[in-house]
Amino acid sequence: MSRAEKVWHLLPSDPAACNRLAEALRVSPVVAQLLLNREIGHPKDARRFLDCPLNGLHPPLDLPGVKEASERIARAIIEKRKICIYGDYDVDGVTGTSILLRLLTKLGADVQYHTPLRLSEGYGLNSEKLRELVRSQVSLVVSVDCGIASLAEAEVAKELGLELIITDHHEMKTGLNGPLLPTAATVVHPRLPGSTYPFGDLSGAGVALKLAWAIAQRASGSERVNPELRELLLDAVGMAALGLVADVVPLRDENRILVRHGLERIRTNPYVGLKALLVAAGVKPEEAITSEDVGYRLAPRLNAAGRLGCARLAVQLLTTESHSIAADLAKVLESQNSERQARERKYTQHAKETVDRDHANEPAVVVSHPDWHAGVIGIVASRLVDHYGKPALVIAAVPGEEVVTGSGRSIPGFALHTALQACDELLEGHGGHAMAAGFKVRVDRIAAFRNRFNAFVSSHFPGGAPAPRLVLDTEVPLSALTFGLLKDLDKLEPYGAGNPKPKFLASGLKVENPRLIGTGEVQKHMDFRVRQGDTMMRCVAWNMADRLEELMSSNGDCCIAFTPKVNEWNGYKKIELQIIDLRPGKSVELG
Repeated sequence: MSRAEKVWHLLPSDPAACNRLAEALRVSPVVAQLLLNREIGHPKDARRFLDCPLNGLHPPLDLPGVKEASERIARAIIEKRKICIYGDYDVDGVTGTSILLRLLTKLGADVQYHTPLRLSEGYGLNSEKLRELVRSQVSLVVSVDCGIASLAEAEVAKELGLELIITDHHEMKTGLNGPLLPTAATVVHPRLPGSTYPFGDLSGAGVALKLAWAIAQRASGSERVNPELRELLLDAVGMAALGLVADVVPLRDENRILVRHGLERIRTNPYVGLKALLVAAGVKPEEAITSEDVGYRLAPRLNAAGRLGCARLAVQLLTTESHSIAADLAKVLESQNSERQARERKYTQHAKETVDRDHANEPAVVVSHPDWHAGVIGIVASRLVDHYGKPALVIAAVPGEEVVTGSGRSIPGFALHTALQACDELLEGHGGHAMAAGFKVRVDRIAAFRNRFNAFVSSHFPGGAPAPRLVLDTEVPLSALTFGLLKDLDKLEPYGAGNPKPKFLASGLKVENPRLIGTGEVQKHMDFRVRQGDTMMRCVAWNMADRLEELMSSNGDCCIAFTPKVNEWNGYKKIELQIIDLRPGKSVELG
């Protein structure tokens, strides 16, 4: 089946409102339009969004559960009880675990940590691991980025006499009378029922940072943290930034502040483990570190440990004080990430071939294979959604296993967790949310499950899944793309969920000198130049080598969706256009 063609949608504009906001903020009309597109229209709100003051963070004790949790942890430290930080295996969990581990170690706590094995222990708290911790004399467990849905496991902890503090940000399970909370000693969560906390979208690492901040205040005897602990908390802001970006939470309010200042901390003063990670990823601290660097270069290396092995390696990297150990660990993560990338490419190609051969006309993608690793299939599902524009489920049908693991990704307007609930009788378990979910299925039921899932998708989209939309911020002439504009655009960093990287439209262009580029025998990319009047610019289209013929199918006329970027080489700077999508012809039909 061919690639799903996107419908281009240009956001509406109000020139008068745009000019008023631009004048009030002293920014370009393009930046003002981008703010309005993000529903930030009041000058005061826009100024806070652009400036991101660190004192704009809400007090840690305002977060539901933090006061009692910090008191219990402080008491456990004084009583010299054994504490275990039980963190999730993804970047958000790993960074949150590292934040609390570094602080409690500095305060002299008898503390250890545990990150579950993805395949054998699964997500969330594990009852057998809790029993093992009790046998090793641990009396206090602090979860990070997990536990809010571990109702049965929390009951086990209670039966064992284990003091359990849950810190999480995920969705709560619901019953007939509303949310169901685990029977923990304390629950720290930004959206607890009855809470008045002003920002509910913190990630797990963000919640852990707030708890660490409250503990540091208590240890300092005042709201003003002592200098040594303050430096530790500033490092923690850097770690929280990694978790926030990697977990794709909305980069608004506190999240935006934490990421803006966290990335600057990483750039100017990276501690031992992060410095080694930056070197391994080829990120230069002397340059501005962006959320894109985190999402595409730093986070995948930290995630690779949990996907293919054990996330303990990532925690060790983020908490070690040894430069040599950090360098060695960074090399291991680099190797695991390379292996993850190779598997991802192989699985994705194999999955596309399977779909095109056997399931091309089905309303959803449901594929399985015995050679696929369960730690990589979620990424493959994302790639399939991008390619086909419809919900995708990928199953690692490990030979010899009766019950196997699957991972799914969805499209806007289709709640994946609801679809899996409709297939409940064919599954051994499932969980997740609208856009991403995981499940367990018996191998002998995969075919029946595929049919049931496809039937549900078909009933939801009787006319077929809607074409994916490409939302464009505004149309700009090439002559407006100056270094001054790009410097103005930098004020909107960090980009991410809730504040996407700007996407622009340029039409009526003439294509010149298109060619394929890449390394090795396979040239997967394309570059070309576009001319509009007297202005010419270079365009780079990553992974679009297959669209060269399409580009030249209209006598060199084309329209492009792009984001501009400054490319520096040997001290020479120029503006290039990173292509998001393209259309042959002098104009493009907008939807």
